[in-house]
Amino acid sequence: MRLSQALFVTLREDPAEAVVTSHKLLLRAGYIRQIGSGIYAYLPLMWRVLQKVSQIVREEMDATGAQECLLPQLQPAELWRESGRWDVYKAEGIAFTLSDRHDRELMLGPTHEEVITTVAKELIRSYRQLPVNLYQIQTKFRDEIRPRFGLLRGREFIMKDAYSFHTSPESLKETYDAMDQAYRNMLRRCGLKFRPVQADSGAIGGSASQEFMILADTGEDEILFTEDEQYAANVEKAVSQPVDAVPSPFTSFETLETPDTTTIARLCEALKCDPTQVVKNVLYEAVLDNGKRVLVLISIRGDRDVNEVKLFNAITQRAPNYGGTKVLALNVPDADAQAVWAAKPLPLGYMAPDLSDDHIAPAKDTAPQFLRLVDPNASQLQNFVTGANQPGYHVVGANWGTQYQLPEVVELDLARPGDRAVHDPSQILQSARGIEAGHIFQLGLKYSQAMGAAFATESGESQPFWMGCYGVGVSRIAQAAVEQSHDKNGMIWPVAIAPYHAIVTVPNIADENQMAIAQQLYSDLNAAGIETILDDREERAGVKFKDADLIGIPFRVVTGRAIAQGKVELVTRATGTAEEVAIAELVSALQTKIAEALQA
Repeated sequence: MRLSQALFVTLREDPAEAVVTSHKLLLRAGYIRQIGSGIYAYLPLMWRVLQKVSQIVREEMDATGAQECLLPQLQPAELWRESGRWDVYKAEGIAFTLSDRHDRELMLGPTHEEVITTVAKELIRSYRQLPVNLYQIQTKFRDEIRPRFGLLRGREFIMKDAYSFHTSPESLKETYDAMDQAYRNMLRRCGLKFRPVQADSGAIGGSASQEFMILADTGEDEILFTEDEQYAANVEKAVSQPVDAVPSPFTSFETLETPDTTTIARLCEALKCDPTQVVKNVLYEAVLDNGKRVLVLISIRGDRDVNEVKLFNAITQRAPNYGGTKVLALNVPDADAQAVWAAKPLPLGYMAPDLSDDHIAPAKDTAPQFLRLVDPNASQLQNFVTGANQPGYHVVGANWGTQYQLPEVVELDLARPGDRAVHDPSQILQSARGIEAGHIFQLGLKYSQAMGAAFATESGESQPFWMGCYGVGVSRIAQAAVEQSHDKNGMIWPVAIAPYHAIVTVPNIADENQMAIAQQLYSDLNAAGIETILDDREERAGVKFKDADLIGIPFRVVTGRAIAQGKVELVTRATGTAEEVAIAELVSALQTKIAEALQA
């Protein structure tokens, strides 16, 4: 590509709409252009990056025996109703939905479990056809409430998604493990630093799931891990052992006046106690898919916080007890929300585990009793401090089984850095930030049972498919690579996914010798398989050097003063090191550097 003939426009200032560095750089360097909120055009340089990422993904998927296909982006609503996810996705505001001229409802595909399960239901009849793993690389659509960070959280993005079908959980586990290795290979080949972590399955569902995080200081997700590399998890999923509770100084049960102590810090100051000796009680309001409202009272240790993802999952598991199947919303109810269902004022800041159910006004759409849950760390406390259900008062010296009935014990604690690891208490959890690039799931029977997708076993019995789902964000990987690797001058692309390997820069195009050598090198490098740009624009040398750094091409060749000695300057973008290389040896030198980078 000759830059004098290319669509190549760079910006000197950061665009106002960009926040994270990678988004700023991709816009400034002319890789992408915003067309609407969360909607971007992939310009020529970016498209080359996306093609390279896609090819690496494709090669690793093909190596596992997966088969590539292409599924429709328009999906009939009845498929989503069959799986039970239509209302959930609409309620969460995720889905783009529309109606055709016959008033049939459709969805622009945010994911393809329903479509692929329908295909399998209609085409896979016998165990002899299994296992099978089908994948596609395609644009997805999700109506993000707040699109931001460019391609990291857009409303339209490129994704590879795969779906596998099996006769047994053992067969599913084999493919899941193969996908785990394939994803590690993909990210390693893309030249990225990453960490696989345990993860929550979210709206996709299923049992086991694992995320692949590209490490970056500004990543949206927090990862907790141990130095022995035996444990890593997204903070939403992480478990830990907090510090041991300090023994309580209270030996008898009594009620004490504690005015102005609605926070744990003020309470502990007033009673001269430690937060680990306190049971705090937090109220949540859950709304199920059948419209039922459930008030949930959580008892947790005073120095800890509720993990709302774990709580969401716990309530979802209990939704059938209330005639529902899913949780549509989960919030700490504010004054307006309380006014809808509260029969009398709540003693906020002073609630006890036995807060009376008569605080809930009788109503058809509201469960008449609190769902009471306690975290294990709080369930083990003795002689603890907690609210007295009366503003301005707390009790001390309280115990489960004596003053308070122990609620159902459910792990709801939000793990954090500094906690001890469950697998080895000598290992302390550390924190890193990451950008989710891939996610693999063992779906189990979730979709096959809901949609009646089954196969005939060897004995002729009909059994539902065991399913797996495996997604990787192609466009997200591309931007995450920039977020991970850049400096004050611009992007630093890994060689494997850089749009070009080298850029030949001509400081002065009016110098016939510089131009002649540059054009010959441009031809020789491309002929040798080294993808090369020729910067032959009528611009000052300084502008060209700045643009070369901005767009992040791994190697820059400069036909400057050194050509008088039969040499050119070769600059490595990642390190900034410059060396003079004989013109006749340049192709060989670059081939060696590229090969070394790809093997690293």
